[in-house]
Amino acid sequence: MELREAMIYRHTVRKYKRKKLEADIVEKINDRIDLNNLIYNLNMKLMTQKKDAVKGLFKTFCTKNVKNYIILSCDDSKDLLEKIGYCSADIMLYAQTLGLNTWFIGETYNKKIETYADGKKVFGVIVLGYGKTKGKKHKSKKVEEVSFYDGITPGWFAEGVKASLLAPTALNKQAFFITGKGTDVTAICNNGKYTNIDLGIIKYYFELGAGKDNFSWRAV
Repeated sequence: MELREAMIYRHTVRKYKRKKLEADIVEKINDRIDLNNLIYNLNMKLMTQKKDAVKGLFKTFCTKNVKNYIILSCDDSKDLLEKIGYCSADIMLYAQTLGLNTWFIGETYNKKIETYADGKKVFGVIVLGYGKTKGKKHKSKKVEEVSFYDGITPGWFAEGVKASLLAPTALNKQAFFITGKGTDVTAICNNGKYTNIDLGIIKYYFELGAGKDNFSWRAV
């Protein structure tokens, strides 16, 4: 499975099998994390065979066998938050290509895990493992509700928007809007405290659907 195909099959999964992550899978995920950390100056970290990602009633009634997760941490800045989102999308889809399922937690993670973040600020976690199910497709807005192209819409732009609608966003609000003119594309997002992380995720999905070589991002 390639990343573009993984976009279609990746859905939120909260209940997992007891099966451990194999050593070669752990190595591949760590390599992907290390590469993203190096390129984008982040501090993401994989934790395996630990049961403390979530807590309380939510853990008891909504999850099962959550034992592997990636801490999403970095210095607190708008720029790095967007990169956290961008790299989270990359890692979740990469995990899907390895036969894993994932769940992005933005708020309800156990704050205890912040002690593992090497002094950096934690902005969420990605749970991963072998799901008991493959998850379900989320409700989605229509293309015209989240995008506008000035002129005849090229195929690459349409595919980019369709890909963006597959992306996980906080509370599934899909609070983004993408515009295009020629080969210039802009993306905006307004989802409260999750705005910049969601924007990074949306940009990654759009790039994957549209093809990076077909357009250029333009600042709003």
